Amino acid sequence: MTRSVVTNVRPWGGAASDIVIENGTIADIRPTGAGEPAGTTLVDGRGLLALPGLVNAHAHLDKSWWGRPWVSYGGEPTTQGRIAHERAHRDELGIPSPEATTALVRQLVAFGTTAFRSHVDVDLGVGLTGIQVVRDAVAAVDPGIRLEIVAFPQDGVLRRPGVLDLLDQAAAEGADHIGGLDPASIDRDPVGQLDALFDIAVRRGVGLDIHLHDRGELGAFQYELIIERTRVSGLAGRVNISHGFALGNLAPDRQRQLVDAMAEAGVSLSTVAGVTAPRLPNTALRDAGVPVGLGTDGIRDLWGPFGDGDVLRLAGTLAQLAGWRRDEDLLSAARIATSSAAGFIGRERHDLVVGAPADLVLLDAQNPQDAITRAPDRDTVIVAGNVVSG
Repeated sequence: MTRSVVTNVRPWGGAASDIVIENGTIADIRPTGAGEPAGTTLVDGRGLLALPGLVNAHAHLDKSWWGRPWVSYGGEPTTQGRIAHERAHRDELGIPSPEATTALVRQLVAFGTTAFRSHVDVDLGVGLTGIQVVRDAVAAVDPGIRLEIVAFPQDGVLRRPGVLDLLDQAAAEGADHIGGLDPASIDRDPVGQLDALFDIAVRRGVGLDIHLHDRGELGAFQYELIIERTRVSGLAGRVNISHGFALGNLAPDRQRQLVDAMAEAGVSLSTVAGVTAPRLPNTALRDAGVPVGLGTDGIRDLWGPFGDGDVLRLAGTLAQLAGWRRDEDLLSAARIATSSAAGFIGRERHDLVVGAPADLVLLDAQNPQDAITRAPDRDTVIVAGNVVSG
């Protein structure tokens, strides 16, 4: 048995405590100061705030040119334009790149992220290559990092014959989820795309995570199709809508109708807190009990040069977009970036509680609210009980 103790930290801003870790799991949280037998590894927390490791619930770890010379963006400002630009230039940059992906993961972990749900492109050009690239990169940084893979059809599903077979193969070979992309505006057959995706998910026992950029009633219609199929298929708790911009520009009554239907059916939502996107009703989603995940989306890739991978800073942006200022709301933002995201990475618990994986981030902040609004440097990052940064 391996045993270590992170001493003198303040879990969630509470009293000074020692966190006892056995075999990568939190075994005890107790008042600080108790002695330990010889041979126990001690990590001095120096009175710092302790939070659960950050969860990146929507990443594209395979797409980045992180660590490479600057790449100027030259695509069109539409989803289809960005897809075409990426397809035209990814080979010349060696994307997916083992070196760039590993460098990106290392940077994100230094920011305190200890678990990822990563969409990985699966298409006729790269096949399933990107999935192994991402798995190898994460394992190279630390094998204890939690990784959930979404086999993602970035270039469409039905409009690209053969992609459904690749998604089925990815699911058969261990992908945790399969993805979809704008069933109406990209494939122009929302019923056909969703029926095919739900069929694979049910047969293979995997989850679904569908990018939905379409806005207004076109997007709302696809929400309804996804919700209906989730109910019928028995996939409650295993279906997620990524981005879901439509929810942010509907009339309040229509918005409430969809939020309540999502909660009833067990459909979650992930957001990247985009400052130019319609503002999602984060308070209504929280109050209805709809799980919300937060992620970085692409970082320095052929879709655009922005992003540094700091989920804590992104949680502050989410809070600002939601109009959250009160302590209880800022705490909600901290939870969205950590413990409330457990389901997005296939865990029952991702928190500073006994029995949870020992993923922690230590930082010099008064409390979670201070951390969310200021995003101070991450002092120490611990994955499964092992210090991986700091």
